[in-house]
Amino acid sequence: MFAGSATRVPLACSRRNPARRRSDATLTAIVLLGLGTAPSCAQSPDAKNATPRPAVPNAPRLLRYETVRSILQDSKGNYWFGSWNEGACRVDGDSLTYFTKDDGLSDNQVRSIHEDRNGVIWFECGFGLRGFDGKRFINPSDRNYGAKDQWDLQPGDLWFKEDGGAGVTEAEGKPGAYRYDGTSFTYLTYPLSDDPSMIPSRSTTGISQGRPERVWFATYTGVIGYDGRSFTLIDDKSLGHTAETGWLHVRCVLEDSKGNLWIGNNGIRVIRYNDGTATQGTQGHGLGKVGMHGGRGSPLPGDVTDGSPTLHRVFSMGEDREGNIWFGTIDFGVWRYDGKTLTNYSAKDGLTSKDIMAIYTDRQGNLLVAGNGVFKFNGTSFDRVH
Repeated sequence: MFAGSATRVPLACSRRNPARRRSDATLTAIVLLGLGTAPSCAQSPDAKNATPRPAVPNAPRLLRYETVRSILQDSKGNYWFGSWNEGACRVDGDSLTYFTKDDGLSDNQVRSIHEDRNGVIWFECGFGLRGFDGKRFINPSDRNYGAKDQWDLQPGDLWFKEDGGAGVTEAEGKPGAYRYDGTSFTYLTYPLSDDPSMIPSRSTTGISQGRPERVWFATYTGVIGYDGRSFTLIDDKSLGHTAETGWLHVRCVLEDSKGNLWIGNNGIRVIRYNDGTATQGTQGHGLGKVGMHGGRGSPLPGDVTDGSPTLHRVFSMGEDREGNIWFGTIDFGVWRYDGKTLTNYSAKDGLTSKDIMAIYTDRQGNLLVAGNGVFKFNGTSFDRVH
Protein backbone atom coordinates (compact mmCIF):
# COMPACT_ATOMS: atom_id res chain seq x y z
CA MET A 1 0.00 0.00 0.00
CA PHE A 2 1.65 3.19 -1.16
CA ALA A 3 0.77 6.86 -1.38
CA GLY A 4 3.24 8.79 -3.47
CA SER A 5 6.64 7.41 -2.60
CA ALA A 6 5.80 6.67 1.03
CA THR A 7 4.73 3.21 2.17
CA ARG A 8 1.39 3.26 4.02
CA VAL A 9 0.18 0.48 6.30
CA PRO A 10 -3.26 0.65 7.99
CA LEU A 11 -3.11 0.53 11.78
CA ALA A 12 -6.26 -0.31 13.69
CA CYS A 13 -5.08 0.26 17.24
CA SER A 14 -6.54 3.80 17.45
CA ARG A 15 -9.95 5.13 16.50
CA ARG A 16 -9.23 8.76 15.80
CA ASN A 17 -6.46 11.23 15.09
CA PRO A 18 -4.65 12.61 18.12
CA ALA A 19 -5.54 16.20 18.98
CA ARG A 20 -3.06 18.95 18.25
CA ARG A 21 -0.51 18.65 20.97
CA ARG A 22 1.56 21.14 22.84
CA SER A 23 4.93 21.93 21.24
CA ASP A 24 7.52 19.24 21.89
CA ALA A 25 10.06 21.99 22.06
CA THR A 26 8.62 23.51 25.25
CA LEU A 27 11.61 23.68 27.51
CA THR A 28 11.43 22.29 31.00
CA ALA A 29 11.46 25.24 33.35
CA ILE A 30 13.30 25.03 36.61
CA VAL A 31 14.95 27.60 38.82
CA LEU A 32 18.65 27.12 39.20
CA LEU A 33 19.06 28.29 42.77
CA GLY A 34 22.55 26.95 43.25
CA LEU A 35 24.43 23.72 43.30
CA GLY A 36 25.44 23.76 46.96
CA THR A 37 29.08 22.73 46.95
CA ALA A 38 30.99 24.90 44.52
CA PRO A 39 30.92 23.15 41.13
CA SER A 40 34.11 22.33 39.33
CA CYS A 41 34.38 24.06 35.96
CA ALA A 42 36.29 23.36 32.80
CA GLN A 43 37.95 26.12 30.83
CA SER A 44 35.90 27.93 28.20
CA PRO A 45 36.01 25.91 24.95
CA ASP A 46 38.62 27.14 22.52
CA ALA A 47 37.51 29.14 19.52
CA LYS A 48 39.22 26.60 17.29
CA ASN A 49 36.14 24.40 17.78
CA ALA A 50 34.03 26.81 15.76
CA THR A 51 33.31 25.99 12.12
CA PRO A 52 32.36 28.99 9.93
CA ARG A 53 29.39 29.07 7.61
CA PRO A 54 29.87 27.52 4.16
CA ALA A 55 30.79 29.77 1.26
CA VAL A 56 27.78 28.64 -0.78
CA PRO A 57 24.67 30.62 0.29
CA ASN A 58 21.85 28.55 1.81
CA ALA A 59 23.94 25.36 1.70
CA PRO A 60 23.23 23.11 4.69
CA ARG A 61 25.91 23.18 7.36
CA LEU A 62 26.59 19.48 7.73
CA LEU A 63 27.71 18.04 11.03
CA ARG A 64 30.92 16.06 11.09
CA TYR A 65 29.29 13.36 13.22
CA GLU A 66 28.73 9.84 12.04
CA THR A 67 25.59 9.54 14.19
CA VAL A 68 23.47 12.19 15.91
CA ARG A 69 21.72 10.89 19.02
CA SER A 70 20.02 13.90 20.66
CA ILE A 71 18.58 17.33 19.77
CA LEU A 72 17.63 20.52 21.61
CA GLN A 73 16.68 23.99 20.45
CA ASP A 74 17.40 26.34 23.33
CA SER A 75 15.58 29.52 24.36
CA LYS A 76 17.97 31.63 22.27
CA GLY A 77 17.16 29.67 19.15
CA ASN A 78 20.46 27.78 19.06
CA TYR A 79 20.35 24.12 18.13
CA TRP A 80 22.36 21.56 20.08
CA PHE A 81 23.15 18.12 18.72
CA GLY A 82 24.59 15.26 20.75
CA SER A 83 26.50 12.51 19.02
CA TRP A 84 26.87 8.80 19.55
CA ASN A 85 30.50 9.10 20.59
CA GLU A 86 31.92 12.38 19.25
CA GLY A 87 30.68 15.02 21.70
CA ALA A 88 28.14 17.80 21.14
CA CYS A 89 27.71 20.62 18.65
CA ARG A 90 26.01 24.03 18.92
CA VAL A 91 24.57 25.63 15.78
CA ASP A 92 23.98 29.34 16.44
CA GLY A 93 22.88 30.34 12.97
CA ASP A 94 26.35 31.46 11.91
CA SER A 95 28.67 28.65 12.85
CA LEU A 96 29.04 25.18 14.26
CA THR A 97 30.88 24.89 17.57
CA TYR A 98 32.00 21.45 18.73
CA PHE A 99 32.51 20.30 22.32
CA THR A 100 34.15 17.09 23.57
CA LYS A 101 35.58 15.66 26.77
CA ASP A 102 38.62 17.84 26.16
CA ASP A 103 36.37 20.89 26.60
CA GLY A 104 34.60 19.62 29.72
CA LEU A 105 31.96 17.08 28.74
CA SER A 106 31.91 14.05 31.03
CA ASP A 107 31.79 11.70 28.03
CA ASN A 108 31.69 12.01 24.26
CA GLN A 109 28.39 10.11 24.01
CA VAL A 110 25.52 12.58 24.56
CA ARG A 111 22.21 10.80 25.08
CA SER A 112 19.93 13.75 25.83
CA ILE A 113 20.13 17.54 26.16
CA HIS A 114 17.99 19.83 28.34
CA GLU A 115 17.84 23.51 29.27
CA ASP A 116 16.87 24.98 32.63
CA ARG A 117 15.20 28.34 33.26
CA ASN A 118 18.52 30.11 33.69
CA GLY A 119 19.66 28.96 30.28
CA VAL A 120 22.09 26.32 31.52
CA ILE A 121 22.32 23.47 29.00
CA TRP A 122 22.55 20.01 30.58
CA PHE A 123 24.14 17.08 28.78
CA GLU A 124 23.20 13.57 29.87
CA CYS A 125 26.21 11.62 28.68
CA GLY A 126 27.03 7.95 28.38
CA PHE A 127 28.97 8.40 31.60
CA GLY A 128 28.10 11.31 33.85
CA LEU A 129 26.31 14.65 33.56
CA ARG A 130 27.53 18.15 32.72
CA GLY A 131 26.03 21.62 32.47
CA PHE A 132 27.15 24.47 30.21
CA ASP A 133 26.45 28.07 31.23
CA GLY A 134 27.55 29.63 27.95
CA LYS A 135 31.17 30.01 29.00
CA ARG A 136 32.26 26.88 30.84
CA PHE A 137 31.14 23.41 31.79
CA ILE A 138 29.71 22.66 35.24
CA ASN A 139 30.17 19.42 37.14
CA PRO A 140 27.21 19.17 39.56
CA SER A 141 29.06 18.02 42.67
CA ASP A 142 26.14 18.56 45.07
CA ARG A 143 24.42 15.18 44.77
CA ASN A 144 22.24 13.64 47.43
CA TYR A 145 22.60 9.86 47.82
CA GLY A 146 20.98 9.69 51.24
CA ALA A 147 17.32 9.74 50.20
CA LYS A 148 17.16 7.04 47.54
CA ASP A 149 13.61 5.96 48.43
CA GLN A 150 12.16 9.41 49.06
CA TRP A 151 10.53 9.91 45.71
CA ASP A 152 8.88 13.20 44.84
CA LEU A 153 7.59 14.82 41.68
CA GLN A 154 7.08 18.54 41.15
CA PRO A 155 6.43 20.68 38.05
CA GLY A 156 9.70 21.74 36.48
CA ASP A 157 11.77 18.79 37.66
CA LEU A 158 14.48 17.51 35.34
CA TRP A 159 15.35 13.82 35.33
CA PHE A 160 18.56 12.10 34.28
CA LYS A 161 19.75 8.50 34.05
CA GLU A 162 22.43 6.86 36.18
CA ASP A 163 26.05 7.96 35.74
CA GLY A 164 27.10 4.52 34.49
CA GLY A 165 27.02 3.61 30.82
CA ALA A 166 25.03 0.39 31.31
CA GLY A 167 25.06 0.03 35.05
CA VAL A 168 25.49 2.09 38.20
CA THR A 169 28.27 3.72 40.15
CA GLU A 170 29.22 2.66 43.66
CA ALA A 171 27.45 5.71 45.11
CA GLU A 172 24.25 4.90 43.19
CA GLY A 173 24.21 1.22 44.15
CA LYS A 174 21.02 0.29 42.25
CA PRO A 175 19.41 1.40 38.99
CA GLY A 176 17.50 4.65 39.27
CA ALA A 177 17.44 8.27 38.17
CA TYR A 178 18.55 11.72 39.29
CA ARG A 179 15.84 14.25 40.09
CA TYR A 180 16.97 17.85 39.69
CA ASP A 181 14.59 20.22 41.48
CA GLY A 182 16.53 23.39 40.73
CA THR A 183 18.58 23.15 43.91
CA SER A 184 20.30 19.79 43.94
CA PHE A 185 20.46 16.40 42.28
CA THR A 186 18.85 13.62 44.30
CA TYR A 187 19.45 10.03 43.26
CA LEU A 188 16.34 7.84 43.54
CA THR A 189 16.36 4.06 43.07
CA TYR A 190 13.65 2.17 41.23
CA PRO A 191 11.35 0.02 43.39
CA LEU A 192 12.73 -3.25 42.06
CA SER A 193 14.12 -6.33 43.76
CA ASP A 194 17.74 -6.36 44.93
CA ASP A 195 19.45 -8.58 42.39
CA PRO A 196 22.95 -7.49 41.39
CA SER A 197 22.84 -9.69 38.29
CA MET A 198 19.90 -7.64 36.98
CA ILE A 199 21.60 -4.25 37.25
CA PRO A 200 22.70 -3.99 33.58
CA SER A 201 19.28 -5.00 32.25
CA ARG A 202 17.54 -2.50 34.54
CA SER A 203 19.68 0.45 33.53
CA THR A 204 17.81 3.48 32.22
CA THR A 205 17.48 3.74 28.45
CA GLY A 206 15.02 6.62 28.19
CA ILE A 207 12.89 9.08 30.18
CA SER A 208 9.62 10.75 29.19
CA GLN A 209 8.01 13.55 31.17
CA GLY A 210 4.38 13.43 30.15
CA ARG A 211 1.65 15.23 31.99
CA PRO A 212 2.88 17.45 34.85
CA GLU A 213 2.12 14.73 37.38
CA ARG A 214 3.76 11.81 35.61
CA VAL A 215 7.19 10.65 34.49
CA TRP A 216 8.19 7.39 32.80
CA PHE A 217 11.53 5.58 32.95
CA ALA A 218 12.50 3.01 30.32
CA THR A 219 14.87 0.20 31.20
CA TYR A 220 15.93 -2.69 28.99
CA THR A 221 13.50 -5.08 30.70
CA GLY A 222 10.56 -2.82 31.53
CA VAL A 223 9.06 0.62 32.05
CA ILE A 224 8.46 2.29 35.41
CA GLY A 225 5.93 5.08 35.81
CA TYR A 226 5.65 7.47 38.76
CA ASP A 227 2.80 9.93 39.37
CA GLY A 228 3.93 11.46 42.64
CA ARG A 229 2.05 8.89 44.71
CA SER A 230 2.59 5.41 43.32
CA PHE A 231 4.50 3.41 40.73
CA THR A 232 3.39 1.52 37.63
CA LEU A 233 5.54 -1.36 36.42
CA ILE A 234 5.21 -2.62 32.86
CA ASP A 235 7.32 -5.71 32.24
CA ASP A 236 7.27 -9.03 30.44
CA LYS A 237 5.17 -10.64 33.15
CA SER A 238 2.48 -7.96 33.10
CA LEU A 239 2.38 -8.08 29.29
CA GLY A 240 2.23 -11.88 29.14
CA HIS A 241 5.39 -12.26 27.11
CA THR A 242 6.94 -15.68 26.49
CA ALA A 243 9.89 -17.06 24.55
CA GLU A 244 7.54 -17.39 21.58
CA THR A 245 6.51 -13.72 21.60
CA GLY A 246 9.95 -12.45 22.51
CA TRP A 247 11.03 -10.29 25.44
CA LEU A 248 11.13 -6.58 26.09
CA HIS A 249 14.29 -4.78 25.08
CA VAL A 250 13.12 -1.20 25.60
CA ARG A 251 15.11 1.58 23.96
CA CYS A 252 12.73 4.54 24.21
CA VAL A 253 9.47 5.67 25.80
CA LEU A 254 7.05 8.51 25.03
CA GLU A 255 3.87 9.80 26.62
CA ASP A 256 1.91 11.67 23.94
CA SER A 257 -0.44 14.63 24.29
CA LYS A 258 -3.44 12.29 24.70
CA GLY A 259 -1.86 10.46 27.62
CA ASN A 260 -0.98 7.34 25.65
CA LEU A 261 2.32 5.70 26.54
CA TRP A 262 4.39 4.38 23.64
CA ILE A 263 7.14 1.84 24.28
CA GLY A 264 9.76 1.32 21.58
CA ASN A 265 11.60 -2.00 21.58
CA ASN A 266 14.70 -3.36 19.93
CA GLY A 267 13.29 -6.53 18.48
CA ILE A 268 9.66 -7.26 19.23
CA ARG A 269 7.32 -4.33 18.55
CA VAL A 270 5.94 -0.95 19.45
CA ILE A 271 3.52 -1.14 22.36
CA ARG A 272 0.84 1.43 23.17
CA TYR A 273 -0.24 1.46 26.82
CA ASN A 274 -3.22 3.31 28.28
CA ASP A 275 -5.10 2.79 31.54
CA GLY A 276 -3.58 -0.64 32.08
CA THR A 277 -4.29 -1.91 28.58
CA ALA A 278 -1.49 -2.68 26.13
CA THR A 279 -2.07 -2.65 22.37
CA GLN A 280 0.57 -4.33 20.24
CA GLY A 281 0.17 -3.38 16.60
CA THR A 282 3.50 -4.16 14.94
CA GLN A 283 3.05 -7.89 14.47
CA GLY A 284 -0.64 -7.69 13.65
CA HIS A 285 0.02 -5.38 10.74
CA GLY A 286 2.79 -7.32 9.08
CA LEU A 287 5.71 -5.25 10.36
CA GLY A 288 7.49 -7.77 12.60
CA LYS A 289 10.70 -9.62 11.97
CA VAL A 290 12.32 -12.66 13.51
CA GLY A 291 15.89 -12.25 14.71
CA MET A 292 18.26 -12.13 17.63
CA HIS A 293 16.86 -8.87 18.97
CA GLY A 294 14.12 -9.38 21.52
CA GLY A 295 15.07 -13.00 22.11
CA ARG A 296 12.66 -14.44 19.54
CA GLY A 297 14.10 -17.11 17.30
CA SER A 298 10.95 -18.57 15.76
CA PRO A 299 8.84 -16.85 13.07
CA LEU A 300 5.34 -15.59 13.82
CA PRO A 301 2.43 -14.55 11.62
CA GLY A 302 3.01 -10.97 10.57
CA ASP A 303 6.77 -11.28 10.09
CA VAL A 304 8.25 -9.55 7.07
CA THR A 305 10.08 -12.03 4.86
CA ASP A 306 10.69 -10.08 1.65
CA GLY A 307 12.93 -7.25 2.87
CA SER A 308 10.10 -4.72 3.23
CA PRO A 309 10.37 -2.05 5.95
CA THR A 310 9.65 -3.23 9.49
CA LEU A 311 8.81 -1.66 12.84
CA HIS A 312 10.51 -4.14 15.12
CA ARG A 313 13.62 -2.13 16.13
CA VAL A 314 12.53 1.28 17.42
CA PHE A 315 15.19 3.50 19.02
CA SER A 316 13.46 6.91 19.04
CA MET A 317 9.97 8.39 19.18
CA GLY A 318 8.40 11.83 19.03
CA GLU A 319 5.16 13.70 18.44
CA ASP A 320 4.74 16.54 15.96
CA ARG A 321 2.52 19.62 16.34
CA GLU A 322 -0.29 17.86 14.47
CA GLY A 323 -0.38 15.03 17.00
CA ASN A 324 1.23 12.45 14.71
CA ILE A 325 3.51 9.94 16.43
CA TRP A 326 6.86 9.23 14.78
CA PHE A 327 8.99 6.11 15.27
CA GLY A 328 12.69 6.05 14.41
CA THR A 329 14.05 2.62 13.49
CA ILE A 330 17.26 0.82 12.82
CA ASP A 331 17.67 0.09 9.08
CA PHE A 332 14.26 1.37 7.92
CA GLY A 333 14.17 5.13 8.47
CA VAL A 334 11.18 6.63 10.24
CA TRP A 335 7.46 5.82 10.46
CA ARG A 336 4.60 8.29 10.98
CA TYR A 337 1.36 7.24 12.68
CA ASP A 338 -1.55 9.64 12.09
CA GLY A 339 -4.12 7.73 14.12
CA LYS A 340 -5.22 5.58 11.19
CA THR A 341 -2.21 4.58 9.11
CA LEU A 342 1.52 4.04 9.38
CA THR A 343 3.67 5.68 6.71
CA ASN A 344 7.32 4.80 6.18
CA TYR A 345 9.89 7.38 5.02
CA SER A 346 13.34 6.38 3.80
CA ALA A 347 15.93 7.27 1.15
CA LYS A 348 13.26 7.49 -1.55
CA ASP A 349 11.76 10.36 0.47
CA GLY A 350 15.03 12.22 1.02
CA LEU A 351 15.82 10.52 4.33
CA THR A 352 19.19 9.04 3.51
CA SER A 353 19.94 7.85 7.06
CA LYS A 354 18.68 4.31 7.59
CA ASP A 355 19.02 4.59 11.37
CA ILE A 356 17.03 7.29 13.19
CA MET A 357 18.24 7.88 16.74
CA ALA A 358 16.48 11.17 17.62
CA ILE A 359 13.13 12.81 16.81
CA TYR A 360 12.39 16.39 17.87
CA THR A 361 9.85 19.16 17.20
CA ASP A 362 11.45 22.59 17.48
CA ARG A 363 10.01 25.88 18.71
CA GLN A 364 8.77 26.73 15.20
CA GLY A 365 6.96 23.41 14.87
CA ASN A 366 9.49 21.85 12.50
CA LEU A 367 9.93 18.10 12.83
CA LEU A 368 13.58 17.07 12.89
CA VAL A 369 14.90 13.51 12.77
CA ALA A 370 18.52 12.54 13.12
CA GLY A 371 20.93 9.69 12.60
CA ASN A 372 23.61 10.02 9.95
CA GLY A 373 22.75 13.70 9.57
CA VAL A 374 19.81 15.88 10.60
CA PHE A 375 16.71 16.08 8.40
CA LYS A 376 13.62 18.33 8.42
CA PHE A 377 10.19 17.16 7.31
CA ASN A 378 8.69 19.47 4.67
CA GLY A 379 5.21 17.97 4.74
CA THR A 380 5.77 15.26 2.16
CA SER A 381 9.46 14.33 2.36
CA PHE A 382 12.70 15.18 4.14
CA ASP A 383 15.46 17.72 3.48
CA ARG A 384 18.88 17.42 5.06
CA VAL A 385 19.66 20.52 7.13
CA HIS A 386 22.80 19.48 9.07
